[in-house]
Formats: sequence, C-alpha cells, structure tokens
Amino acid sequence: MDILASLVNGFAVALTPTNLLYCFLGSLIGTAIGVLPGLGPPATIALLLPVTYGINATSAVILLAGIFYGAMYGGSTTSILLNIPGEAASVVTCLDGYQMARQGRAGAALAISAFGSFIAGTLSIVGLMLLAPPMAAFALKFGAPENFALLVLGLMMAGYLAGASMTKGLMMAVLGLLLGTVGLDPIMGSPRFTFGIFKLSEGFEFVLVAMGLFGIGEVLANVEQSIKAEVFKAKIGGLLPNRQEWREASAPIARGSVLGFLIGVLPGGGAIISSFISYALEKKLSRTPERFGHGAIAGVAGPESANNSAATGSFIPLLTLGIPGNASIAMIFAALLIHGIRPGPLLLTEKPEIFWGLVASMYIGNVMLLVLNLPLIGLWVKLLQVPYPILAPFILVFVIVGAYSVNNSAFDVGTTVVFGLLGYVLRKFGFEPAPLVLAMILGPQLEGSLRRALIFSRGDFTVFVERPISAVLLALAALMLFSPVFRWVLSRKFWEIVGPVPEK
Repeated sequence: MDILASLVNGFAVALTPTNLLYCFLGSLIGTAIGVLPGLGPPATIALLLPVTYGINATSAVILLAGIFYGAMYGGSTTSILLNIPGEAASVVTCLDGYQMARQGRAGAALAISAFGSFIAGTLSIVGLMLLAPPMAAFALKFGAPENFALLVLGLMMAGYLAGASMTKGLMMAVLGLLLGTVGLDPIMGSPRFTFGIFKLSEGFEFVLVAMGLFGIGEVLANVEQSIKAEVFKAKIGGLLPNRQEWREASAPIARGSVLGFLIGVLPGGGAIISSFISYALEKKLSRTPERFGHGAIAGVAGPESANNSAATGSFIPLLTLGIPGNASIAMIFAALLIHGIRPGPLLLTEKPEIFWGLVASMYIGNVMLLVLNLPLIGLWVKLLQVPYPILAPFILVFVIVGAYSVNNSAFDVGTTVVFGLLGYVLRKFGFEPAPLVLAMILGPQLEGSLRRALIFSRGDFTVFVERPISAVLLALAALMLFSPVFRWVLSRKFWEIVGPVPEK
C-alpha cells in the first residue's frame, strides 16, 4: 500500500504541466538523438546540463531521463532502415532489422521494435518500483572480479554475432580489444599506441567507428552489387507485424525485458551488453537459428526489449546506491549533484518526490514514445522507396556530417572514412563487424576491471574463482567458448572417426 500511495504522489508530481512538458521534450529529443547517429545520449545530456540550472531538480531529472530512454526507442530506426546504428545499444538490431527492411518488412520491424520497447520499458519500471532495494543489495556484491567476469561472458557472446563462423567472430573481438587499448592507460593515465598523434590519446570514438563500419562499409558493399538496389524498390508488405511475427516475437520480448532489467541493474552491465546477450540467447533458443542474420524478427524483438529494459534498470544503482552504471546515467548523476542532491539510500526518504516523480514520468514517457514512434513508421519506410543510387550519397553525407558533429573535427571524419574502408574489406572476406564493435566498447572496461581486481588481490589470479559470482560467470563463458567442441563430440561424425569400441 505504501508503494501505491507513493506512486500516486509521484503521478501528482509528474502530471503537472511543467513536468509533462519536460517529459515530452525529453522523449522527443531522445528519439531524434537515437534516430540521428553521431551525437548519442551522453553527449546530448552533457550539452543540456546548463539548461537544467534554471529548473528544479525533479524537472531536470525527468527531462534528462526522457532523453536517455527515448534514445533507446529511436536508435533502432536507422539500424533497421539504413544499417547505421543510431545508438550504441542498437548495433545488434542492424543484423536482422536491416535484413527485414530489405525483404519489405521494414514496417513490421519498426513496429515490433516500438511495441517491444514499450512493453519492456513498462515492465522494467514496475521492476524499478518494486525490486529496487533487493536488486540494489545484489548489485552491491559486484566488485572488480565480478565485473571482469561479466564482461568476459559478454565478449564470448561475440562469437554468436559472426554468422556461421565463431572463429571469425572471436578474431573480430580480438581486433576490437586491440583497438580499445588505443589512448590513455585506464590505471596509470599514460598514452598507449598513439604514435605521437594527440587526437589518438582520447582513443577511438565508438560513434565514429560504428558509423564507418556500418554506414560507409555497407554503402560501398551495396554500390558494388547493383542487384541489391532492387530490394529498395520492393513493395512494403505492411506497416504492422502479422500474427505469425507476433507469435515469434512475444517470447523474445518477455525474455529480453527480464534479461535487460537484470543486467541493467548491475554496474558494468547496461543496455549495450544486454542487447548482445539477448541476441545470443534468442539465437541459442530458436528452432531455426539459421534465420538469424537473415531477417529473424526475434533478432529485433529480443535485443530492442533488452536495451530499453536495461536503460530503466540502470537507474536502480544510481537512485539507491549513488552508483552511475554508464555514461548517460553519470550525466544524470552530475545533474542531481548540481542541484545539491546526492543520490543514494536516503533519496527515497529525503527526496521522495524526485524518485517517485521520475518513476511516474517513465510510465508517461513510455506512452508518449509509443504515440510518437508508431505514426512515423510510414514516414521512415518511405526512405526505402528511394532508388539506392540516389539514397547512397545522402547516407554518406549523413554519416560524414554526423562524424564531424561529434567533436567538430576533420580528423574524426578521416577516422570514420578509414573504418568505412575497413568495414568494406571485412565484408569482402566474410567477417561481421559487430563483434569488433562490441569488443571495442567493452575492452577498456574489461581491462580496468581486470587490473583493479589484480591490484586488490596483489596479483593473485585465484580471486576470480574464489568469489562465487565471478566463478559462475567465467564458467558460463568457458562453456560457451568450448560449446563447438562439445557439439562435435556429441555428433555422429566424431563417433565415426573414433570408431566402435573393440570387444574383448
């Protein structure tokens, strides 16, 4: 009853005209930021921090939170239509969403993404409301060893993003880890692999790498194969999923909602890793795994539900422990500190209007996002009817402008072009760029967690198996790594090679 009374008070706060306006603006800006690659929610929130100085803390956190979870909605749009991830967590949506678009099911992919995001977002808000204290207590058990083990498990998932060859996927993951080491050492702060170039001391911007690999690389590959242009002229079959697609998407949406929430609540997890793990899980559970990467709707529904659920779940460690789990949440953390409010266990008792006002605004924001996104499906689908020779130059301009807008730097444009050429070469040799991107994102976090754990244990590697959570996560990673060997041992071909056991 206390929770229901608090939620009613939260709606009283969220439904004031001022807070409704900020909720709508946050949702609208977030959707636009998700659709347009190049800026991203952390940078947008950072740019808008000065705007929040003149408004109260509750309105500020409602506005910034709307941008964050709104970007999760919008990020799937360009992933599905142009194979360019608008937001980091939407990288995996490119794999099947774009293929659905090429098969004339762009409307269904966008709709299932919007509905999945709405359902997952709503369920995760309920989880935020009901499970914050016990989930926060569990998240408190995660130290450096557990974070390292979780990230290793996430990297093992990269093998499932590589199509038929897990070996190629792991090779791409290793390349991504190497690229992630460029820049400043996370512990010592000394430059590495910069070759005297000052801009490289910041490392490679994920946005630039993603836009190059997925944007320019895809355009070059498509231009080379003229038959691909015909797909864009295909008639769009329908703007909503059919009954069969709903049946195929319902279970992935449910699993993605739960999985995303559980990972999002853990510092070091978040929307990016949850979307990749969800994709790998759906591919593993599917009766037709060969369809993944070729337009499986479960490959859109699961990850999109997971990243939206994780976005909401990541507010739990912020609001109950004062621990920001990702860059966007860190910006919201900074906004609260600017207003003299310290997130943590006392927030619910000292500032209940902020916590419950935010929770109520998330319910409202999810409805706003559904209303904003569904009517625009027809507009986004119109992009597919543009002949590809006309569309391709616009995509390139879109990518170049987005790359320049990140830091207003011509060097960034050059970096994007170089990774675009790399993406083209990788496609020519049958390598998927998604594992590279995942490893590049997680690599610095992985290294930091590994080194902090070893500093804590004074160089003793047994710290990773002595702690139960990290031991279980590493065991799962090992099982995933050696699963091809286990499948081969259990196959008929293995026993044909070994031969029958001779009788005595």
